[in-house]
Amino acid sequence: MSQTIQTNVNVSGMTCGHCVSSVSEELEALSGVQEVAVDLNPGGLTTVTITSTKELSPAEIGEAVAEAGYLVVANQA
Repeated sequence: MSQTIQTNVNVSGMTCGHCVSSVSEELEALSGVQEVAVDLNPGGLTTVTITSTKELSPAEIGEAVAEAGYLVVANQA
């Protein structure tokens, strides 16, 4: 059984179902991504959970989200 990795990122600017599908589509195009789950929070930060078979770099996640027209916000520790 292959190991899966879950990566959570916060995305700003997402307000509707179209936003969700745009971001999901770009992230699902990344190599190794199996599933993208979006917890939409219109007007705030939306949490996106990416399930993949390999580690994804913050840069590739950020580029995919930017390609959809949104911005990844750094997690506040």
